Amino acid sequence: MPANTKTGNPAPLGLVGFGLTTVLLSMINAELLPAAGEVVVIPLALAFGGTIQLLAGMLEYREGNTFGTVAFTSYGAFWWWFGLLLVFSGNGWISLEGATTTLGVALILWGVFTTYMWVATFKLNWALWSVFLLLSVTFYLLGFGDYLGIGWLGVAGGWVGILTGLDAMFVSFAEVANWAYDREVIPLGSPPLKSKSGRKTQPAD
Repeated sequence: MPANTKTGNPAPLGLVGFGLTTVLLSMINAELLPAAGEVVVIPLALAFGGTIQLLAGMLEYREGNTFGTVAFTSYGAFWWWFGLLLVFSGNGWISLEGATTTLGVALILWGVFTTYMWVATFKLNWALWSVFLLLSVTFYLLGFGDYLGIGWLGVAGGWVGILTGLDAMFVSFAEVANWAYDREVIPLGSPPLKSKSGRKTQPAD
């Protein structure tokens, strides 16, 4: 019998929206799929990676979850930014010629943002800790690959991105399964950072 909760947990929805879209794009970055396949990623990024995460972020706000609100709305906006960047450059509204370095800096800045979100996961659980660690590495590899013009860094970023997306999808699966069975079927781990007593420390007022 599923857990009898007053509201649904929006995190699994946001995680799978992020994870599935990330896996598909990362397979292109890793050169497992042709670059022409980005036309398939664009609508997925806008509809699933972008819109679904924005929705999840707003639902997390209603739940009083600051971390979930910031994470899902930010990465939802990222996918909208990425999708619109490809659409606008594809139809000639903007030109990416000569903008590779700036694109690299933008991705590095996303890496910085993800790193500070990763710091917060030390008080959450090991599963989310691993997702944000992998995502930070993905952004830095892709960003420095574009900024420095080193192609293999982008390919490496694609491979790490695949792991990141699969990890996020696993966390989504675990949270849905745990809710459905009303018990911890798939452990997500304890908070990596604990007090000396082994219990969570209370945040300062």
